[in-house]
Amino acid sequence: MKNKLIAKYRQFLYCMLCLCIHSNTIQGLEVFPFQQSEISGTITDAQGVPLAGVTIIIKGTQKGSISDFNGTYAIPATKNEVLVFSFMGFKTQEMAIQGRTQWDVQLETDVTTLNTVEINAGYYTVKDKERTGNIAKLEAKTIEKQPVNNPLAAMQGHIAGVDIVQTTGLPGGGYQMAIRGKNFMNGSTEPLYIVNGVPFGAQSLASLEISVGINAGNISPLNAINPSDIESMEVLKDADATAIYGARAANGVVLITTKKGKAGSTRFQAHLSSTLGQVAHFLDLMNTEQYLEVRREGIVNDGFGAFLDNPAFDFIWPDLKTWDQTRYTDWQKELIGGIAYRNHAQLSVSGGSEHTQFLVSGSFQKETTVFPGDAHYKKASVHHTINHQSHDGRFKINLSSIYSVEHNQMPRTDLTGLAYTLVPNAPALYDAAGNLNWENNTWNNPLASLEEEYQAQIHTRMANLGLSYHVLPHLEFKTSLGYNTYGMDSYKTLPSSARNPKLGFTPENYSSISTNSATRQSWIVEPQFDWKQAWSDVLLSVLVGTTFQQEATDQLVQKGTGFPNNRLLRNLSAAKTLEVKQDSDSEYKYQALFGRINIQWKDAYILNLTGRRDGSSRFGPGKQFGNFAALGAAWLFLENGFLKHSKVFSFGKLRGSYGTTGSDNIGDYKFLDTYSVTGYDYNGTSILEPTGLFNPLFGWETNKKLEAAVELGFFKDRILLNTVWYQNRSANQLIGIPLATTTGFTELTGNFDATVENTGFEFEIRAINIHSKNFQWRSTFNMSLPKNRLVKFPGLETSTFANRYDIGKPLTIRHLYHALGVDSDTGLYQFEDYNEDGHIRSLDDKQWIEDMAPKLYGGLGNTLTYKNLTLELFFQFKKQQAFNPLVSAAAPGFNTNGSVALWNRWQHPGDTNPIMRAISGLDPSVFESIENQSASSAAVSDASFVRLRNISLAYRLPKNLSGGCDLNVYLQGQNLWTLSNYDGPDPEQPSSIIMPPLRQMTVGVQLGF
Repeated sequence: MKNKLIAKYRQFLYCMLCLCIHSNTIQGLEVFPFQQSEISGTITDAQGVPLAGVTIIIKGTQKGSISDFNGTYAIPATKNEVLVFSFMGFKTQEMAIQGRTQWDVQLETDVTTLNTVEINAGYYTVKDKERTGNIAKLEAKTIEKQPVNNPLAAMQGHIAGVDIVQTTGLPGGGYQMAIRGKNFMNGSTEPLYIVNGVPFGAQSLASLEISVGINAGNISPLNAINPSDIESMEVLKDADATAIYGARAANGVVLITTKKGKAGSTRFQAHLSSTLGQVAHFLDLMNTEQYLEVRREGIVNDGFGAFLDNPAFDFIWPDLKTWDQTRYTDWQKELIGGIAYRNHAQLSVSGGSEHTQFLVSGSFQKETTVFPGDAHYKKASVHHTINHQSHDGRFKINLSSIYSVEHNQMPRTDLTGLAYTLVPNAPALYDAAGNLNWENNTWNNPLASLEEEYQAQIHTRMANLGLSYHVLPHLEFKTSLGYNTYGMDSYKTLPSSARNPKLGFTPENYSSISTNSATRQSWIVEPQFDWKQAWSDVLLSVLVGTTFQQEATDQLVQKGTGFPNNRLLRNLSAAKTLEVKQDSDSEYKYQALFGRINIQWKDAYILNLTGRRDGSSRFGPGKQFGNFAALGAAWLFLENGFLKHSKVFSFGKLRGSYGTTGSDNIGDYKFLDTYSVTGYDYNGTSILEPTGLFNPLFGWETNKKLEAAVELGFFKDRILLNTVWYQNRSANQLIGIPLATTTGFTELTGNFDATVENTGFEFEIRAINIHSKNFQWRSTFNMSLPKNRLVKFPGLETSTFANRYDIGKPLTIRHLYHALGVDSDTGLYQFEDYNEDGHIRSLDDKQWIEDMAPKLYGGLGNTLTYKNLTLELFFQFKKQQAFNPLVSAAAPGFNTNGSVALWNRWQHPGDTNPIMRAISGLDPSVFESIENQSASSAAVSDASFVRLRNISLAYRLPKNLSGGCDLNVYLQGQNLWTLSNYDGPDPEQPSSIIMPPLRQMTVGVQLGF
């Protein structure tokens, strides 16, 4: 009996020991706490910075541990065992214990990272070495070095094949993004954005009824995402990478992944920064003397010189008669010459055990403008993630969410256009009493627009829940559930106080307010199975899943006019007249079945097959479903070839892909008869007007993508070269087919048998030029050579598109007159008469073609590190054409200022100057010459540039000086220097009425403890 009890007791101890071992498993690494001695220490990099998340295992076993946020670790072991330290981006090191209990380790950076870097492909992850598709990655370490408010701004110039243009220099504005050019004739180049697995609608809900200089209807929803919260951004470009997203990925995919907590002790991080911004480049405008001379000259040239000496006509030319003829005001300095401030504060706390990790981050930002007044933009956001896995690692759950509030209070008018055109001798802004100066009703004071008001309140919520469970050792079930809401409430006011009081405007007959209330809500559920099985030489992965998505959008735009007083301006019920400008709601439903099969043989041959069947509510019966698939293949030719042991080549891969994606990007209900509110009533009844015709026959746009690439590594991957050729062909174009005006409609949405082709080359180089203990120098370079052309368009010559497109030419061309200079006899512009009929006509003589798309673009970055000091410089370059100032001001003499280039004008018969004679604006017979010049080849010039997009100087204080904390101080610059021959506000944003991107300087500090 006693022996049985002892056996039972031993069995109990054995079970308890197994239970303890099982409960301390960390992703397959068993932690044994019941050892006789414990080895501990701190793990740092070459600069002494603690490394969190380093894996420590006992060689030849599965026993291990992980370092915490302070880089410290502890692991039980015997004196004869060997510890193995491994961490992504660093060389693996082995240390024999030899009876020691304290061991501090310094890991050396590993220049070879292809085997360890994981790329997020959306539904799966893949090692950089093994990917068959074209997926570019931008990491947090690059994003954090740029003082920007929008994630897209951090991407500018860094990724080959991705062209991003900032649409305004004012806070809260939007960006235009194109991945490998323009695929569809409907104009949209917007890719699919996925944030933590949840599709995010980047289309603005701003109303053109309330458009102001800040956005012109383009407030970017991506402003809701704090760039400091982003862990990585991946751009999916080719068919192999995008086909698994089907119809939503015709223009590419951008995956945004936010940061997560890591195992270790609780860690607090604070980040404070302050930014100063200014307009980077002022135009060279005429001074008072030059302006007055061409102004008088223009009046004389038009035959009205005799009236200049008649006092009865002084009111017509106050700039020449009543205003101070010696006064000069630099209106660029007065209206857009201020300093914009941005203050940013962020605090985060993170930590957790090996099974549960968390992160909570909160940030606040306030940014002003360079305009006079108190216009500002404020944003507050909260981001959190929590990850948990069971002790056996079979069950995993992660929850992430983002909530942000934006308050945008901007001037209703962008003062940039006035800064370039106000005459230099215009009166003072304020009178002696400090009131707005109207100079006896002779001008419109530009600061009156500050009485107008624009405000937008934006709320964004994003949440994602991911669940996974290993049903079998090789089979995992997982599902992703996402929810997203985006709401905007905005208004603009136009009070009578913003106009000259002498003009008789009152609140009752003039004051108005326009309001916009819009929401967009969406949810998505994606259950899927992932099966993986490995044999001796073969690794097989199979992914099958389905998508259920629904999106609803509501928008109400109203305008109220006539108020008892301006204090009631924001009360629509007090308006004398109330109009409903837009009242719409729509619902979008989407379902899909997707799959992926990936085969790897001998770690050298990889085959990847993806497919998706999509269903969209935007098409009529019988047209709702489309099938999209792609095949990608790669050959790692150094793995088993004769170059395997080469001292020059360290990596070699040939890859290619072909497949199709589609698009339903046409808006909701386009196949149905649609109606909208006109905003007017008839005997108290709202009036509807038809806006769309029934057409259930159109279907999916298709984009066929072909790609071939060579990836090479040299000298142990010290140099990595990626060369890509691609061809995208988009067909079955969804465009507005023109209709006869007698039908009451201008167009009918439908498929058109037109084909658009995008081809090009992309080059990427990453190099580690110097890598020593105390000094490192790394370089990156990318360049894109895109080409776009319209391959096929039946009946183009006889269609209404004849003056927009040409077969064999890009979609981005402009048909212009061919400018021949100034006629030396008349002083007027002259143009080539292509049809030789003696007249210059739009359709017949606009045969000069200019392509406005970039011919070449890319970026060059260098990172130099000496001990704790890091200097980073990134240059962006682009070769392109753009409209110059002649597009808006082609002649001198008007009562507006202009470029000093207008001074070089025709004055006498026989002159060969490039600018026409001065005019007053009172002779309409010369207007045609001016308008034709603004639409001619002379209005287009080279806008190529090289720009120092970003520079960063950072210093990490040694631990003994920072009190044991991680303390990093930095100085950053954005758009500091631009080399360009372009004569305009900015070569990348050439508009003369919109604020260009600012030059910014940022000082900041990051503290972790």
